[in-house]
Amino acid sequence: MDVSIGTYSGNEALLSMQEKRESNARSYPRRLPLAIKRAEGIYLTDMDGKQYIDCLAGAGTLALGHNHAVVREAIQDFMKSYVPLHTLDLTTPVKEAFIDEVFASLSSSFAEKAKIHFCGPTGADAVEAALKLVKTATGNRSILSFQGGYHGSTHGTLSITGTTAPKENIHALVPDNHFLPYPYEYRCPFGIGKDGHRIGARYIENVLDDPEGGIVKPAGIVVEIVQGEGGSIPAPVAWLKELRRITKERGIPLIIDEVQTGIGRTGKMFAFEHAGIEPDVLVLSKAIGGSLPLSVVVYDRRLDQWEPGTHIGTFRGNQMAMAAGCATLRFVKDNQLPEHAQGMGTYLTAQLKSMQKQLCSIGDVRGRGLMIGVEIINPMKQSNQIGSYPAHPELAKKIQQECLNRGLILEVGGRFGTVIRWLPPLIISKEQVDEVLHRFYEAITSAEAQFGLR
Repeated sequence: MDVSIGTYSGNEALLSMQEKRESNARSYPRRLPLAIKRAEGIYLTDMDGKQYIDCLAGAGTLALGHNHAVVREAIQDFMKSYVPLHTLDLTTPVKEAFIDEVFASLSSSFAEKAKIHFCGPTGADAVEAALKLVKTATGNRSILSFQGGYHGSTHGTLSITGTTAPKENIHALVPDNHFLPYPYEYRCPFGIGKDGHRIGARYIENVLDDPEGGIVKPAGIVVEIVQGEGGSIPAPVAWLKELRRITKERGIPLIIDEVQTGIGRTGKMFAFEHAGIEPDVLVLSKAIGGSLPLSVVVYDRRLDQWEPGTHIGTFRGNQMAMAAGCATLRFVKDNQLPEHAQGMGTYLTAQLKSMQKQLCSIGDVRGRGLMIGVEIINPMKQSNQIGSYPAHPELAKKIQQECLNRGLILEVGGRFGTVIRWLPPLIISKEQVDEVLHRFYEAITSAEAQFGLR
């Protein structure tokens, strides 16, 4: 089908219209200036006919890539069934089947005591719900989150998000939120590197136990197992185990935000499984809807103390997303995609670390499964006491541009906007990974040359 909008065709025409009509808050088109005509698997085709390998995948939403046959079939079958598209929070067989699949994806010990709440169609709304849930259940008001964490851009979630730039012009954010150091080995908040997570765990325990620590007993602690927007930073398993011990011993609900890490992304169905722990509250969105808008909170039923209507929203009943999500969950499990993501991620990480030895601008390669970060540094400046070099956001931006020129879509994020982030669909093959690596190597060597680093 020939896709056009009125008389507008081609990237330039559509991007020009977008700039005129969309808000100044738009973000991705500034870094990835293209208009999309077609998408299938890991590939996008723009309005000028150029094809790209998509390693952003809707910021992790597209677990099965674009227009996967299983998702398309689920949507087509749904449309033939005359199940209502919109039901508020009234139930249907589609909804109950989706819940069955979600609970079947969890460990039996968690699923047996779990309840689920359907939220508005974004991860941020599910985080909002989780915060209200634990505050209601505990009667407490403080929330602890982590430096570098990202949980959304609503008023409440921005209050617990580490990124400071979006907060500068937003006054009177939600009070009683406090930030703890996250274990970030390359830029260790304690300046010691590898063992910083041990000090971090002790610090958290001390903050909670110190009667003069300044923080009243919290309603909950919210954490990402791998920080996404913060720079694809995986928390050490030992630290996660300690965090779970510390919170459990003190009766503090642990909220794990798996909006980006859930549904196989990190090499396990859920990222918390790497540490052999269970949350009190689990936040899910992005891939859970099979590429369509959906978010849920799954939590220990002992926390179910809120009253009817405490967290509502018109679009909690997105039945088509539940059908697509159900099909996606089944496909991910039946085809061992978490294991595939682990294998492809291990291979991709190893190749990137090998590339690191040949280049001068890669300071760190890290991640879990197919959630990987490559931190770009300035080797011409002085390193710090643990051997970490200053960030080089200008070079990172140039690398992203050079990747785009070569038909490769990668995101840039992390501190100072200096981390190249990899979130390819879980279905990516080894041959496709090799092609991605080839394009990335060409892009980074070209960018280094332009900055006089080669």
